[in-house]
Amino acid sequence: MSYGTADSLRTVTLDDVRGARKMLQGVARMTAMESSRYLSRTVGTPVHLKCENLQRTGSFKLRGAYVRIAGLLPEQRAAGVVAASAGNHAQGVALASSLLGVGATVFMPKGAPLPKISATREYGAEVRLHGQVVDEALAAAEEYAAETGAVFIHPFDHPDIIAGQGTVGLEILEQCPEARTIVVGAGGGGLVAGIAVAVKALRPDVRIIGVQAEGAAAYPPSLAAGHPVSVRDPATMADGIKVGRPGDVPFGIVGELVDEVRTVTEGELSAALLLCLERAKLVVEPAGASPVAALLSRPDAFEGPVVAVLSGGNVDPVLMERVLRHGMAAQGRYLAVRLRLPDRPGALAMLLGALSVADANVLDVSHVRTDPRLGLTEVEVEVHLETKGPAHRTEVDRVLRDAGYTVIG
Repeated sequence: MSYGTADSLRTVTLDDVRGARKMLQGVARMTAMESSRYLSRTVGTPVHLKCENLQRTGSFKLRGAYVRIAGLLPEQRAAGVVAASAGNHAQGVALASSLLGVGATVFMPKGAPLPKISATREYGAEVRLHGQVVDEALAAAEEYAAETGAVFIHPFDHPDIIAGQGTVGLEILEQCPEARTIVVGAGGGGLVAGIAVAVKALRPDVRIIGVQAEGAAAYPPSLAAGHPVSVRDPATMADGIKVGRPGDVPFGIVGELVDEVRTVTEGELSAALLLCLERAKLVVEPAGASPVAALLSRPDAFEGPVVAVLSGGNVDPVLMERVLRHGMAAQGRYLAVRLRLPDRPGALAMLLGALSVADANVLDVSHVRTDPRLGLTEVEVEVHLETKGPAHRTEVDRVLRDAGYTVIG
């Protein structure tokens, strides 16, 4: 099941997806489908989580990468493969190449998370760091392919890749045959297109909803224009769906088979990631949490049962810390306040006493004495607090003001 350059825009069929599934036997896991009581109560209908974050390499990307590389001709395999990625596709290509005995070179941005770089190397690929963003790494990978004859493995814009990702859709229908809506994160569109091919061929009544980050949402304007258009400087914490332009192959499928593409905010992504960790006990990266973010943003807009695809769990610990704090703030469980105090012994102890009365947990305290806006006998204090929700945040603010403190931020 290999496509050459001349027919690289060939559509993908249910037979292609079924053929991909046979290729993936013994390679990709049939990942778990977990029900979520919390989301089911919130949405008002059964909600199930398809846990591709528990797939080998930590995401669905292994599926498409393996099918694409397995379909290469012997002489193409001998030339090796090359890819560009900030993480998930890199690991998928690295492991697939190792399993198939094919040499792999992966270009990654210099700022890619260290755990993802290390994992890609450990799976057997040669990693070359190039540029600051994925687009620069992508250009370097394509140049390398032209110079060496290595086969470029695109992360989403090839029929074999889409067919491999479509095997997720076959599993969903087997694990949750009563599903009425499937919600999927979308970057370039390979996963949502593949799932749509499989599901719509077997169950055309099932709604397929793609989800993009608000700051990197290329599909809504592209669908409105009728052709792929680029979003300048896409910006989102969800690097797995941070793609500036839809792929040509998935775009045609999405336009035909996907019922709707929605967007979510950074705050909604953070809250969704926090929910997955706390309620479902699942480590999910921001892109993987995007379907949950969509459910939380419009809980009344989904016909159930609903399946939300958690596409990946490869989150950098440093990013995780920032995102969790952002999510706590979005839920009213984190508060940072700046106050002015008299610069004298005991002033900080009195402030902490007031916060104790308000039942707020102090996480961090910092002092500023050198700001020219401060009086000679004043000090500015920034306090980071853990709170219990929006109502408690309001109560903390009231207690501080009633105690005579000047809250400046």
